[in-house]
Amino acid sequence: MAQKPSIPKGTRDFGPSEMVGRNYIFQIVKSVFRKYGYQCIETPSLENLGTLLGKYGEEGDKLLFRIQNSGEKAALAPEKGLRYDLTVPFARFVVQHQNEISFPFKRYQIQPVWRADRPQKGRYREFYQCDVDVIGSKSLLNELELVQIVDDVFGQMGVRVCIKINNRKILAGLAEVSGQPDKLVDITVAIDKIDKIGLDAVKQELFEKGLTEAAVAVIEPVLTLSGTTEEKLARMRELLAGSEVGMKGLDEIGTLFSLIAGAGISQPVELDLSLARGLNYYTGAIFEVKALDFAIGSICGGGRYDDLTGIFGLPGMSGVGISFGADRIYDVLSGLNLFPQDAASAATVLFTNMGEREVAYTIPVAAGLRAAGISCEIYPDNTKLKKQFEYADRKGIPYLAIVGDQEVADSTVMLKNLASGEQRPVPKDALIDALKQ
Repeated sequence: MAQKPSIPKGTRDFGPSEMVGRNYIFQIVKSVFRKYGYQCIETPSLENLGTLLGKYGEEGDKLLFRIQNSGEKAALAPEKGLRYDLTVPFARFVVQHQNEISFPFKRYQIQPVWRADRPQKGRYREFYQCDVDVIGSKSLLNELELVQIVDDVFGQMGVRVCIKINNRKILAGLAEVSGQPDKLVDITVAIDKIDKIGLDAVKQELFEKGLTEAAVAVIEPVLTLSGTTEEKLARMRELLAGSEVGMKGLDEIGTLFSLIAGAGISQPVELDLSLARGLNYYTGAIFEVKALDFAIGSICGGGRYDDLTGIFGLPGMSGVGISFGADRIYDVLSGLNLFPQDAASAATVLFTNMGEREVAYTIPVAAGLRAAGISCEIYPDNTKLKKQFEYADRKGIPYLAIVGDQEVADSTVMLKNLASGEQRPVPKDALIDALKQ
């Protein structure tokens, strides 16, 4: 009995139409990254397990895909794992290649990552990230640039988003003034789930992690704080007056929002004090981007990390970056019908096949179109015209170029617009101009 073909849960096949959409996303993201001076790198899909472990917190470590060693010297080889994100491999890359790169180093990376998560809507075990990071500079101009990049990318895509910003130093200050400075990781991991499980469940988790009722009473009103950015900052300055690190975080946020105010950002930017980002390596500004017109989790996230490279032997190298979730962005564009209508067609023109003489006439005409940057196909088989029409229609090809005896004799092509049904003879030498118009 033949085996029924299948793929692992949490993974997906992408057919031609999906790939057109994905490439549309990658094309916009890459063009914006390059516009801001970022350069492309790639790193291996698998890393030594020691590179990955301990960088994502206890919950993140559980989601690492481990790879079983094989071969003659398997027992001696270091254990390996599929990369969980692109930031830790980037930090490893920077340390390993520090003598070959110029700092500040601005890089972008578009590759798949893997997480042993429970598959659900908008959450996959294999998915692409589009990361942009700058390392070797503490300037808040870098944070501003990331906000500008997000604004630019989603502006080009026509997606309305809200850019949420917080600062891990504020959360560290909150842990301090609540009397639980040693519980910062527990607090951020719990707060990071507020959108998924709600405030009451977050409070319950904080109690389970050993926080006192007095500590939770300090934290809770911050998570529901409303008002303008200035009002939120003023309230937080009162609350965190006794925390040096907390006040530093508020100063950084205040400076960043001043920079944003002068940058002409078109998308709304919000100070969200409940934003935590669960990853342990963040130390400063943290970002999350939500689509306003489509229900899905965050479609971008990132932040400042002061010493991620220190783990690999290069201390004090501050960096900041943000990651675009290509798969979720695809779902948003698809759900809102925002992909360009012409994006799905593989070719602009299909030439009919009416016989050997007609095909011989067509080949140099098609070659001329391709040389001019116009995609086209010649139908491979001499078959009924109706079948060739249907082929063009199924593939979303907008034009049919009919070549029969008369067209060969007249040195023309009968050009048919499949959407309107209009057709007209076009001299073969004028076909490129006709299609470009």
